[in-house]
Amino acid sequence: MLKFAVPAVAALGLIAFAAQSRATDVETGVPGMGWHLSQEGAMAKLAYGVENSDQLALMMTCEPGDRRLALYGDVLPASPRLIQASSRESAIDPLSGDLSDEAAVSLRDPTLREMARTGRLTVEGEAGQFQLTANAQERVLIERFFAYCGTEHV
Repeated sequence: MLKFAVPAVAALGLIAFAAQSRATDVETGVPGMGWHLSQEGAMAKLAYGVENSDQLALMMTCEPGDRRLALYGDVLPASPRLIQASSRESAIDPLSGDLSDEAAVSLRDPTLREMARTGRLTVEGEAGQFQLTANAQERVLIERFFAYCGTEHV
């Protein structure tokens, strides 16, 4: 009996550790995950994920003079002022085939002000609330993004 119990307990421990590590991947930083800035025509895109891939946790988009950011992703800023786009017609996401989740938030939102000031954005998703952090180089990208988006700086 002991021959089966010890390996079973060890396997359960490894599964629990793997599940816990997986749940905190976004929070602790997966290799290659970070903030990236790109531009498509007049639209600026600030995304947290793996650069040049579809592996994104969050993407914010805007055009010069916009007062709101469009938000897409598996996590969204933890802001009570978040506007869900469910009342509008949603586009089909070509990758998943599902309706794309879209939300919006004001450039003046306190959550975004905190992000611009500290490099930390509190987000929430299926795994609950956690923070996405920016290093010094990424904070420069964040500042450039907000400066580009509107005449009102965050």
